[in-house]
Amino acid sequence: MLERLFRLKENGTTVRTEILAGLTTFMTMAYIIALNPNLIADAKNGASHELWNAVFIATVLSAAVGTFLMAFLANKPFALAPGMGLNSYFATVVVSIMGTAKLSSYDEAFQGALSIILISGVLFTTLTLFKIREKIVDAIPVGIRYGITAGIGLMLIHIGMTTNAAVYYGPNGENMTMLGFFTIGAKDSLTMLGQDSYNLLMLYIITFFIGLFTIIILSHKNVKGSILFGMVGASVVYFIGTAILGSNPFETLKTSSWLPNFGDMAEKTLFKFNFGLLFKMGFLSAVMTVITFCMVDMFDTIGTLLGTASKADMIDHETGRMPQMNQAMLSDSLATLTGACTGTSTVTTFIESASGVEEGGRTGLASVITGACFLACLFLSPIARLIPAPATSAALVFVGILMISSLKNVDYSDFSQSVSIVLMIVFMMITGGIGNGIGIGLIAYTIIKLFTGNRKDISLLTIILALLFLGKFFLPF
Repeated sequence: MLERLFRLKENGTTVRTEILAGLTTFMTMAYIIALNPNLIADAKNGASHELWNAVFIATVLSAAVGTFLMAFLANKPFALAPGMGLNSYFATVVVSIMGTAKLSSYDEAFQGALSIILISGVLFTTLTLFKIREKIVDAIPVGIRYGITAGIGLMLIHIGMTTNAAVYYGPNGENMTMLGFFTIGAKDSLTMLGQDSYNLLMLYIITFFIGLFTIIILSHKNVKGSILFGMVGASVVYFIGTAILGSNPFETLKTSSWLPNFGDMAEKTLFKFNFGLLFKMGFLSAVMTVITFCMVDMFDTIGTLLGTASKADMIDHETGRMPQMNQAMLSDSLATLTGACTGTSTVTTFIESASGVEEGGRTGLASVITGACFLACLFLSPIARLIPAPATSAALVFVGILMISSLKNVDYSDFSQSVSIVLMIVFMMITGGIGNGIGIGLIAYTIIKLFTGNRKDISLLTIILALLFLGKFFLPF
């Protein structure tokens, strides 16, 4: 049965190898279970504890469903979960809806943002079924695709060093990040923060660097699950440091339930769409918000999928295409619909899937194992909440470093590649939007090719995409 489903012999693999690969992939991306709810249901933004519980369950369920879809539709050893970068953008959209709709409740605005994810998922699924998304992928020049992966990596590093591990010290939400500490120095940081907050920031920094270097050393020694082990080690350091500073790091366990709280999900996020919030922004603004999110979402998803396949060496280097690309994108689209319905941001393929490929995974059986591991995590919510922000920051920075390696494939003598990629990465970092970076990259690539006598190198669809991004950036809606 397994042979018939996954064609193991044809792909040169065995059941044992696929099981090991699936476990390895899970261990390298398990951090998303805690990190995703921490990012999009952060109490500092006004999210309730019930919303955190709901997003935790939605994260696990959408990751499991998406990974199973990848296994059975595309027969690929890739795992899916709410995408990094995409979830940070989602949180920004929630805050924006709060402002434009004049809401005081983050939880209520969250349901408006879920409506956008649902619309995106429906559009993506439709475009994928008609193979339009595949044509859009082909319209992105091969050289620029290398920069997408690196740009996402730099964004993860920036998030890990700044907003993900900030110490809040003022009545109006004033905060200092680890990067901010190194910018102004110890003396000014102590004056600004006060002794207690300064001690906490020092603990954050120590925890972060111990976690990061632990992951690096374990990865160098080819230890499978190095990211997860590094996070666990960093968490232990944080717990000890918290106890030394006079606090109980396990205080939340006293009131936690080990059973998944489906009631919170049913109340807060399960099919909780509020389309009315979009139109409180005004019709044109609502339409442009949906279109903008769809464009960002689409190109973020394409970029992450291409980056994953490239890291796993599953890309044809001449054509830049991945076999079964359309089936993989359909899995991705349906997973996003699942995420919207359960209560999380866009679900996409994870670059960490490459670790399972390196372990020998070649078929969807590895994804089945990874998906099963995600389902088991439904009963680990209290443990997930204990993982400190600087431990997850260490994972973010390390994953970002891995993704930057794609720049080695860039032809720096070709200005249409090098200039476009540099501008794309810079705009990703400055604007915090992956889609914005891809848009600038496509515009720059098109202009350089057109005015250097290389019109034949650009497809009509590439030009159309560049014009659409020009409209997105400069039309005042």
